[in-house]
Amino acid sequence: MNYEILYTFCFATATLAIAPGPDNIYVMMQSIVNGKKYGLATVVGLISGCLVHTTLLAFGVSVIIKENDKLFFIIKLFGAIYLLFLAYKAYKSDLSFNTSNDMPKKSLWGLFRQGFIMNVLNPKVTIFFLAFFPGFLFSAEMSTVWQFFILGGLFMGVSFVVFSLIALLAGSISTYFEKHSKARVFLKWLQVFVFVGIAAYVLLSE
Repeated sequence: MNYEILYTFCFATATLAIAPGPDNIYVMMQSIVNGKKYGLATVVGLISGCLVHTTLLAFGVSVIIKENDKLFFIIKLFGAIYLLFLAYKAYKSDLSFNTSNDMPKKSLWGLFRQGFIMNVLNPKVTIFFLAFFPGFLFSAEMSTVWQFFILGGLFMGVSFVVFSLIALLAGSISTYFEKHSKARVFLKWLQVFVFVGIAAYVLLSE
């Protein structure tokens, strides 16, 4: 088992979770509008949805790996291209933290359910997992199904910690980024760098 690969995976996941995106901005908004525990309910819903994508990836891609190495390389190539596309989108984004929009209040269960459904029905999450995970297989002995589930568990765990901190510190984070544009620029370029780095890693990994 190669622990360095797992450490790299966790670092990349944390960086991408911290960088402003639709999910963490949505969590922050729910915390600001409805309160911290409502933000946490949203986090739990979003993270729970990742289990569905992980399961689809684990069983689907594992079969491909067993049956056709060339096809698996094509998947990794597609993944690298998609990650470069995400890097371009991050580069073009303005990373705005606009907290002026009115958002309807919901119950804890309603926010959990909405977060779960948002994640499960978002095909971009499946595509991202397909692009992100295959390059981080970390063991020649362990089955690929278990490796994908372990990566999925790490992804969910790291994202949960980061998103929960965003929910708990939503007001302070929002105020800070509204006042410090250089911090937003730094996160923007950090996100671009991580996406490009992961794309290269996925493409060149054995």
